[in-house]
Amino acid sequence: MVCVSGGADSVALLDVLQRAGYACIAAHCNFHLRGEESNRDARFVQELCAMKEVQLAQTDFDTLAYARANHISIEMAARDLRYKWFDETAREYGCQAIAVAHHQNDQAETILLNLKRGTGLRGLAGMRPKSPNPMSPDSVPIIRPLLCTTRDYIEHYLRDKRGLSWVNDSTNSDTTITRNAIREQLKSYSKTDIEHIARTAEYMQGYADILDGKNTREAGISRLYEDIREYGFAEIDKIYDALQRGEGGKVFTSKTHKATIKKGKLCVTSV
Repeated sequence: MVCVSGGADSVALLDVLQRAGYACIAAHCNFHLRGEESNRDARFVQELCAMKEVQLAQTDFDTLAYARANHISIEMAARDLRYKWFDETAREYGCQAIAVAHHQNDQAETILLNLKRGTGLRGLAGMRPKSPNPMSPDSVPIIRPLLCTTRDYIEHYLRDKRGLSWVNDSTNSDTTITRNAIREQLKSYSKTDIEHIARTAEYMQGYADILDGKNTREAGISRLYEDIREYGFAEIDKIYDALQRGEGGKVFTSKTHKATIKKGKLCVTSV
């Protein structure tokens, strides 16, 4: 199941997964928080799914009433409502996963937001590519296929490669909302800056897994990072994956060193 708001990120996610051959069902929530703009988004998603011949499940929420009744913020109310409905809908349609469109910029926002509030190791770990549904941890998992790419590339993909349009949420420009203020701040960051923040989150996920005694890919990458970080290799994850696949003879380079896989081990030499 693909969660589609109508924004660039979710439009790209649906397009990429459909082109990759996955059987997709789109899911859209109308939170009725932005008047006619909310209804415009719903119509856009309906038209998009009709054009792409994708089945659409949609629902409406009285988000303000739910927030008042449960004494929580509107943001938290919308989160609880959508993830509960995502789980119910995914199970109804027999879906294997719930795909959401978080990307590297969202990851960086999350890390900076957590830092602003004060956080520990797990707060610095940000979002994972796959995680339990916060409203139903033992049910259909949440996946984030776009967590490896940036917002700029997503827009380039839609505009220049696929010729697809999207809608914008006008409330994203309201910088009195903390996350929006951080998003505005990130506009001054380079693509490399954002990638580095996202990579740091991946390492933190590994350290958290090590502390929890989990032998995950993330833990393995973090261990490898600690072993070779002084040599300046940029793509520790690719080195780790090549080691796991036993790609003998594979070579990686940094500005000062070369790493070669020999007999299942990594040999590092100066260049």
